[in-house]
Amino acid sequence: MAVFARPRQALVIAGALGLALSATACGTGSSSSSGNNTNADSAECAPYEKYQGHDGKKVTIYSSIRDIEADRLDESWKQFEECTGIDINHEGSGEFEAQLPVRVDGGNAPDLAFIPQPGLIQRFAERDQIKAASAETKAMAEENYPADWLTYSTVNGTFYGAPLGSNVKSFVWYSPKMFQEKGWAVPNTWDEMIKLSDTIADSGTKPWCAGIESGEATGWPATDWIEDLMLRTQTPEVYDQWTKHEIPFNDPRVAEALDRAGTILKNEKYVNGGFGGVRSIATTSFQEAGVPITAGKCALHRQASFYANQWPQGTRVAEDGDVFAFYFPAIDPAKGKPVLGGGEFVTAFSDRPEVQAVQTYLASGEHANSRAKIGDWVSANNKLDLANVANPIDKLSAELLQDDSSVFRFDGSDLMPAAVGNGTFWKGMVEWINGRDTATVLQGIESSWPN
Repeated sequence: MAVFARPRQALVIAGALGLALSATACGTGSSSSSGNNTNADSAECAPYEKYQGHDGKKVTIYSSIRDIEADRLDESWKQFEECTGIDINHEGSGEFEAQLPVRVDGGNAPDLAFIPQPGLIQRFAERDQIKAASAETKAMAEENYPADWLTYSTVNGTFYGAPLGSNVKSFVWYSPKMFQEKGWAVPNTWDEMIKLSDTIADSGTKPWCAGIESGEATGWPATDWIEDLMLRTQTPEVYDQWTKHEIPFNDPRVAEALDRAGTILKNEKYVNGGFGGVRSIATTSFQEAGVPITAGKCALHRQASFYANQWPQGTRVAEDGDVFAFYFPAIDPAKGKPVLGGGEFVTAFSDRPEVQAVQTYLASGEHANSRAKIGDWVSANNKLDLANVANPIDKLSAELLQDDSSVFRFDGSDLMPAAVGNGTFWKGMVEWINGRDTATVLQGIESSWPN
């Protein structure tokens, strides 16, 4: 699941400096506040010439992106605002998946939404509630993104929006310092990871910490475990069949993946370091779930690349730092590197010219590089200059995505119909963590699949 909820952290000095520079790049007259864009013809504003003609207009955006990442988004399009006169008003919510349909159905839709679930895009498309992307946005997306990515936001042949950010989910976070002190080695296979877990448990430390509480989105982190294990126990073709419901949700192969995840998540010997027993996973927020690593209370935490933003202020994320991540190992390395990932898609509920201009800009290389320079961000945009990707986890993500042996698949729950993907699947994982058996949970999800 690609939903994010971010704890407040201070911006790094470099980010603050970038904000100051971008705010002055097009001069001191902010058209969004003064309605007088006096610097649109400046050299700094040349990349935004094609988006001119909307001075004083406002565009609203709704997403699940909050706190420091929301601040960084505001910074990333600041120069665009200064140079075009378009005022972008972004609102992030921890209840985004639940509230967006409510707002749309109630006639209170935002102009744009960053939707991380292709299944939700399909829901809106089938109800004729979203607008097809403009020819300009479609051309920009086709120029800048791999064709596979564009299929996720295409419904019945109509393209609705380009990707924005992307992430890699197949990571396990750890403390390099702790590993060095204890003489532990980063595992390269599933069997090595389980052996390491046993070694850590035998030393008196719970090897794993986890948390799946996320407000109305509670349960999504556990779905990522199942998806990663489906990719590791089955072929990518079976994974695709599962997400499309070409095999039932309670197929034995799905049960195998869930039970494999349970060897860690439902193992009292392994979890939940720093919080309690197995059932504490359901009440531990995903933002805080990995933090015990920094206090030596657990050693391993499986979570996506975007978790780099969750560590306490001052935590150094690096291969020789306070925390880092390794690739969530394959069970059979001979079958390649299964990589689970996700991302958001910029989807429009209005086709006003200024909304189309912002949607097109967000698909551009200018925005991809503007956001990357601020830090902690990866995109599948092929105009992204990797020299602008400073965060070591983001670089590791890019390496995995570009590795010829990687077998990439989009987050499964995001591909499923919203009623399942961010409904019964999430809820079923909470029930499973709280003790309900695999067969009952999977049968319940299977029964909920829309006809």
